[in-house]
Formats: sequence, structure tokens, C-alpha cells
Amino acid sequence: MLLNPLRALLQFTTVIPLGDPADFASFARHSWLYPVAGYVTGGFAGICVFWIGTPLLAAAGAVAALFFITGAHHLDGLLDFGDGLMVHGDRERRQQALTDRQTGAGGMAMGGAVTLVSFAAMASAPILWAALIAAEVAAKFSMAFLTVYGPPFREGIHSFLHRGARPYFPVLSAVLCIPLLLLPVAPHRLAGAALIMVIVPACLLFTSRRLFGGVNGDVVGASGEITRALVLAALVIIPGSAGF
Repeated sequence: MLLNPLRALLQFTTVIPLGDPADFASFARHSWLYPVAGYVTGGFAGICVFWIGTPLLAAAGAVAALFFITGAHHLDGLLDFGDGLMVHGDRERRQQALTDRQTGAGGMAMGGAVTLVSFAAMASAPILWAALIAAEVAAKFSMAFLTVYGPPFREGIHSFLHRGARPYFPVLSAVLCIPLLLLPVAPHRLAGAALIMVIVPACLLFTSRRLFGGVNGDVVGASGEITRALVLAALVIIPGSAGF
């Protein structure tokens, strides 16, 4: 039964009230389900702004809706990743900055840059709700990818999920992305999104292993935020027809 893993997934990635905490270990054994959360969060944000006709206001509403539905949980990881990335020093100092509860200038810069790119891309998207769903699903795929292939440098949520993951999980996650082909988005733009959702976690994996000695939950969360922003940008930048 996938009901318990799905409930644990949504309790982990959203603020949706779903009763008593589900068995998180059940999700660890099914972390390939990550893209399902993308359909939920992207769909929620899309519904929130569907009737807003002003592009800038719709984009602002979409950013707010995503922050709300996710509890800004992965945004926090992005800020921590920015601190660890920008700090000067050896690996130990970078790990300390990455795991510190305080947010420094590096984190603020990273969070601001990614949010600005997301906002600008949302404001330029011809069909915002479709772009939101595609970007959120791609973002969650990137998190599934890092969960499998990112060796942890410390014990925590990521190490727990990593131990339960299997090398073939990204293939199953990719299958869950196939329904994106039903969206009113040009196939070649979706192909660009697919490329980004693999390249971003691969780059973060390389960077994190070099700078931090491995991956933790903050890096995984940062991968989701960065992937979403770049996919949204790609869906606007990649040339297409008069539609989307």
C-alpha cells in the first residue's frame, strides 16, 4: 500500500493537515514518490492564481502560495546552502556554516537571487498554472535524485532517506513525471525542463562532495528550489510557438 508513504511524503513536504504523523520510514522506502508532492504543491499554487489576470500580481501570489503550502521548508535549506557555499575556509568551516541555524549574507543572497528568478519567470509565463506544475514536479525529481546519489556527510533526515533509497528510484520518479506531457506546454520546453532537473542535482552533488564532503537535507532542499527557478526560466526562455 502506498497510502502511508504518500501521507508521510505530504506531511514532510507540505503543511497540509493529514492527521497523526505517518510512519516516515515508509516514505524512506518509497522516496521515488517525491514528484507526487510536486503535483500537489504546483497544483495548489496554480489554483490560487488561476483567476488573477495581472501577471506581476499573479507571480507574487504564486510565490506566496508556494511558500505557504511548503511551509518554506526547502527555502530554509536553500538559505543554509548559500551560507555554506559563500563562506571562506576549509571543509569543516563550510559544514558549520551549512548546518548553523543562523542565516548569513550568503544565504540571503542565494535566497533572494533564486526567488527573483522564480518571480520574473512566473510573471513572464504564458500559462502560469502549467508552468508551476511542471516546475514543482521537476524540483521534486531533483530531490529524489539527490536522495539516492548524494552520500551524507552527517546523520540526519537525508542520511535516513539515503539508506532507504535504491539506485533505480530516479527511474520510477521519471515515470511519475510523464503526465507532464498532458500540460499545455510545448514538448521541447518540457525536454529542457527534464534536462535541468537532472543537471541541477548533478552539479550540486559535485559541488557538495567537494566543499562539504557529502550531502545533507539542506543541499537536497536547495536543489528543489534552484531546479524550480531554472525550470520556470527555461519554460519562458526556450523559443516556442505563439502558445506555450
